[in-house]
Amino acid sequence: MLLVTAYPIAQAFYESLFKYRLTDPDAREFNGLGNYAVILTDGVWWQAVAVTVLITVITVAVEAVLGFALALVMHRALSVLRPVLRTAILVPYAIITVVSAFAWLYAFDINTGFVNQWFSWLPGISEDTNTFGSFGPSVTVIILSEIWKTTPFISLLLLAGLAQVPEDLQEAAKVDGATWWQRMYKVTIPNMKAAIMVALLFRTLDAFRLFDNVFIMTQGANNTEVVSFLAYRQTISRLEIGLGSAVSVLLFLSVVLISVVFIKLFKVNLASARGEG
Repeated sequence: MLLVTAYPIAQAFYESLFKYRLTDPDAREFNGLGNYAVILTDGVWWQAVAVTVLITVITVAVEAVLGFALALVMHRALSVLRPVLRTAILVPYAIITVVSAFAWLYAFDINTGFVNQWFSWLPGISEDTNTFGSFGPSVTVIILSEIWKTTPFISLLLLAGLAQVPEDLQEAAKVDGATWWQRMYKVTIPNMKAAIMVALLFRTLDAFRLFDNVFIMTQGANNTEVVSFLAYRQTISRLEIGLGSAVSVLLFLSVVLISVVFIKLFKVNLASARGEG
């Protein structure tokens, strides 16, 4: 873990302290926190953060609802059907992200796509609609592709949580006359709080580091640039190693902050949830 995680993070932080462009290595000079000051006072950074937060909040919220619904279906399905359902639901998640992104790009592309032709009867859609020509439609497709691909991930984690809910509590609630909604709110959800926290946390961290779909579909055009793509553009496209490393460090700190907030918000004792204490 130290070799594959701690060292790259430490190296990125070290590089972020220098004014360093790869095309001019001899001009490298110590800049302290100057790169961070440049980034945090630049509107491009805050625009990328806003887009990243928007995509993250919408995708995770929708995926949590859909994933929980799918988990309930798989949990209540007949034992004969469970393997078939799990396999069918996992198909999108099994597809490589880049392949999935290209599929959504080709489906909505104005030249190669079939969506415009098939859904031209809907208001606002015609055969000449350029989905990737403005911010709203572009972000919508990115969000839809994320939801389609990663909802199975949340559903499997929540399915594992549903399996941990004691059946005797459910039966006791039925005997007491509790409705389905009351059992869900009073028994099911409280007893799978740890699974919900893990599912939402992992998915939020993954969504906040979104890169592939933006890179394939828009290349950051129409103000769809996210934080990960901003780090890529600074480091790879502009060869600004110092600025790119600073963006990467800020992204890492954001992920750490999100983790802390989730753990504090849910107040889940994971050791207790695992039965260790």
